[in-house]
Amino acid sequence: MKTIRQIGSLAFVVGLFTVVFAGIPWHVLVADDPVPVPWWLRIAVFGLLGGILVVLVTVALEQRKFKTSTEAPLVGEPERTVLLMNSTELPGREITEILGLVQGHTVFAIWLGKDLSALIRLILGGELTEYTEMMGRARSTATNRMSAQAAEMGEDAIINVRYMTTSVVGSAAELFAYGTAVKLSE
Repeated sequence: MKTIRQIGSLAFVVGLFTVVFAGIPWHVLVADDPVPVPWWLRIAVFGLLGGILVVLVTVALEQRKFKTSTEAPLVGEPERTVLLMNSTELPGREITEILGLVQGHTVFAIWLGKDLSALIRLILGGELTEYTEMMGRARSTATNRMSAQAAEMGEDAIINVRYMTTSVVGSAAELFAYGTAVKLSE
């Protein structure tokens, strides 16, 4: 189902760009002459409209499937070698040295086809899985970059871990992870 939706999204995007960047200039150039619409422009329009229809149908079918079945549990994050905590204290361990602030960030976006799927899902209701997946990947990337920076400092743990997200433009979002790298007693 996802593959069919992606094909529909691709048809929409290709059709849209063909109509806008080739069809409109072609129409402006031959506006004085009564020339029939060329085959390539017809295919582009059908691709644009057909792509929207395919995405709409696949998203509606997915919504119906999710309503009738229970959602699978989320796959857990892989185990990390560094201890990440969002508190300032670790029970049973003492902080012996504060190494400093560590951070990682990334900016993620989804392509126009997935954005179209999310827009249709927004109309029909339900989880915007396209954005959920995007933000999950962004969170993992930012966390890995923060952990790599801390590993270079020789940390035992990162405490007071925080995440911040900011909308950059359109469907692009920045995810910023930061915390304090520390050494712990044995």
